[in-house]
This record gives sequence, C-alpha cells and structure tokens, in this order.
Amino acid sequence: MADRQPECTRFGAVVSVKGRSPMAEGVFRSLAKGNARIATVDSCGTGAYHTLDPPDSRTTLTLQKNGINDYQHGARQVTKEDFNNFDYIFAMDGWNLRDLQKMQRGIERRGQKSRAQVMLLGEYAGKASAEEVVDPYYGEDNGFDVVFEQVKRFSTNFLKSLEKDSGPNSS
Repeated sequence: MADRQPECTRFGAVVSVKGRSPMAEGVFRSLAKGNARIATVDSCGTGAYHTLDPPDSRTTLTLQKNGINDYQHGARQVTKEDFNNFDYIFAMDGWNLRDLQKMQRGIERRGQKSRAQVMLLGEYAGKASAEEVVDPYYGEDNGFDVVFEQVKRFSTNFLKSLEKDSGPNSS
C-alpha cells in the first residue's frame, strides 16, 4: 500500500471561560503558521456565557508579550457540527472534557457523524499522565503566563506528533 499524506488537520480548543481556549487558539495558530497539514484552528466554549466577546484582556496581553500580536477572536459556543468539522477537539480540563464527550455521545446516538477525537489538550504534556490547563480567570495575572507555557508546550508536542504520524512509515 502506498503511503499517502493525511488530510489537513482541524484543531479545536474548547473551554467555557475567556482565557484558556482563546490562549490555546492564539498559540496554536502562531506555532502552526505555514504548516500545510493544519487547515482550521478555532476555539469555543461549552457554554454561551461570553458569545462574541473578545478574549480576556490578560490573555491578549500575554499573547502580545510573547510575540503574538495578530490574534483576534469572538467567543462562540461549541456546536454539533464541530464534531464533524474538526479532527481534534481539545478540552482544557476534565469538566469540559466530560461535557464534550456527553455531547459527542448524544450526536452519535442520533445517528449523526462525529469524526472528532475529543481529548484533553494536556494529553500532549510530554508526561506519563495528562495535565489540565489551569484556569487563570480569577487568579493572579501570572496565571496567564502559566497557561501560555502549558498551551505552548502541549501544542508543540501535538504538532510534533502529527509530523511523526505523517512520516514515511505512516499509513
């Protein structure tokens, strides 16, 4: 069987607050720039609390401090279509992961398609066990630096795993 390049990957980050998910989207977009394997990057929440709102100002400042100056985002809620439009949907924490898995099971029970792999972004922590992305929203401003470090490390590891999967021996 001849080796073939997989289709472009669609990356989705999901969480219900305005800090972690947009941070993950901004970092991932920056890291994946020019990567022909990445087709779409988006983030959304499991709740509709902040629909159309921009990211928390501390998220934007942290991204800018780390050289990501071209990121814009308006919050939206995850939809059933996301489970077919994305190859990966990453939750930032266990609470949101369970919500997403429940949504996915409901979609599949109704006989609708769901191609997305739903998992914690922290499964790409580079450790024996997954990490949850901390919620910096109600904490100190340096919590946003911690989230930046986490999502950069996880996203970098995820991109490396995609490259490894598309190597000459992948099927």
